[in-house]
Amino acid sequence: MPTLDWIGKKAVVNHHREVPYRLLRCDEKLSMGDPGSGNLLVEGDNLLALKALLPYYAGQVKCIYIDPPYNTGNENWIYNDNVNSFEIRKWLGHVVGKEAEDLSRDDKWLCMMYPRLAVLREFLSEDGAIFISIDDNEIHNLRSMMNEIYGKKNFIASIIWQKIFSTKNTARHLSESHDYIVVYSKNANIWRPNLIERSDVANKRYKNPDNDPRGPWTSGDCSARNPYNAGIYSIKCPGGRTISGPPKGMYWRFSKEKFEELDKDKRIWWGKSNNNVPRLKRFLSEVKEGVTPDTIWFHKEVGNTQEAKKELLATVQFDNSASVFISPKPTRLLRRIIEISTNKDSIILDSFAGTGTTGQAVLAANEADGGKRRFICIEMESDICQNITKTRLNTVLTEYKKRTENSGEHKIFDSGFRYCKLAYPIFDKTGQIHSEVTFADLATHVFFTETGEPIPKQPKKKETSPLLGIVNDVAVYFLFNGILGDKRANGGNILTSKVLAELPVHKGPKVIYGEGCRLGISRLKREGIIFKQIPYQISVS
Repeated sequence: MPTLDWIGKKAVVNHHREVPYRLLRCDEKLSMGDPGSGNLLVEGDNLLALKALLPYYAGQVKCIYIDPPYNTGNENWIYNDNVNSFEIRKWLGHVVGKEAEDLSRDDKWLCMMYPRLAVLREFLSEDGAIFISIDDNEIHNLRSMMNEIYGKKNFIASIIWQKIFSTKNTARHLSESHDYIVVYSKNANIWRPNLIERSDVANKRYKNPDNDPRGPWTSGDCSARNPYNAGIYSIKCPGGRTISGPPKGMYWRFSKEKFEELDKDKRIWWGKSNNNVPRLKRFLSEVKEGVTPDTIWFHKEVGNTQEAKKELLATVQFDNSASVFISPKPTRLLRRIIEISTNKDSIILDSFAGTGTTGQAVLAANEADGGKRRFICIEMESDICQNITKTRLNTVLTEYKKRTENSGEHKIFDSGFRYCKLAYPIFDKTGQIHSEVTFADLATHVFFTETGEPIPKQPKKKETSPLLGIVNDVAVYFLFNGILGDKRANGGNILTSKVLAELPVHKGPKVIYGEGCRLGISRLKREGIIFKQIPYQISVS
């Protein structure tokens, strides 16, 4: 299969594996509402933030939506989508090295996107999917990258979204009215979209001109271009007319016996004259509760850029309306994505959060159906994250709370988010564990790097247990920071016969992390123990 190559690719294809794990620290002053809602707004470089979140959310995210820089070169608005920005140039210089000086704009964009797309895949559940907004500038490169990272077989569709509904007569060539949303699944054999709720327009197509007791219906053609098991035969209408066969080049959909059976059941419509070409009646009560999503999304159904700007202005006060993001996404667009790709308790991740449309859409979906969906939004620029993204979510939550209180009904909406910032790496430059790292911090990291899965949630009474969890019948233990109540150098951090006897019992194989081990090789083998020394045998990235 053809592959995409560019200057700097070798330096970035595995870069996401080399990024050190960092800690996230919650800022209570910037957070809002219920801290236990599970919603997160993270300020910081999205690659570093994603790596910090991975031990907690790997394989658990049902839907990822990102609206990355389109790489148009536009530098005249608040969120620069030109990858020549200072932050990206600094990052490229560090990762790619001198070669970065010769990179074209496309090369830089590819270098920036590849590791982020690679680590995002690790968040997806087996039945999850990623939706990426993009335009014609980079869609070809994006598809090639996604084929390489996610697999060509997991490509779902390129959706066309009508972002503008009026023609731009000032356009140099053609007036561009659409963007794309590229969709890939983690596993196309498993992922299936939810049906879209039937619109009133669709339901109005169903009538009941013959007062059929089965209710409203619409009719469909009884003929088709492909030969079915029936072929061609003559039909006599109830009004006396004989139809020699289907239209030229067509075939009846049913055998003659099946057709007569349908007619007897009054499922054939002959028109008011009883002499028209027969049509099959399809009853509203028998059709699916929703419709299969299409690949063309019109602005009347999912909103447009102008609508998105109005939504943003309604939630965030700008000194100058011209400084509004040039192309924010409307909430209805994200609601559609959430509708077809999530359940009521799904996690939705957006690592290019921008103005916070994804967060608002998740809150709106929960308010509408009582769901418990959670969002994780990441925004790199501190000013934007605090003054736009956070402010928007604050405003939305305040409005929802007022509506709930004013309704006079039982409280059904109680949500919020935690505002997090990137902290220091778990390990310092010498490979030692950072002095402020807690047992819980490092335990989460150790369990994930050992098993590839997030650490199981523990009951409060077991939060100080050295047994972190069991995966595939292998128990993972962690002796660190005096977990057994003895912080002396030769205390509970060292695996001895006494400490082993105190550990929660597991009869299968065990992996035990500790600062030292006093048991011999034969004893370890007999007990089914693999011992790993802290910090040297803990993966640092």
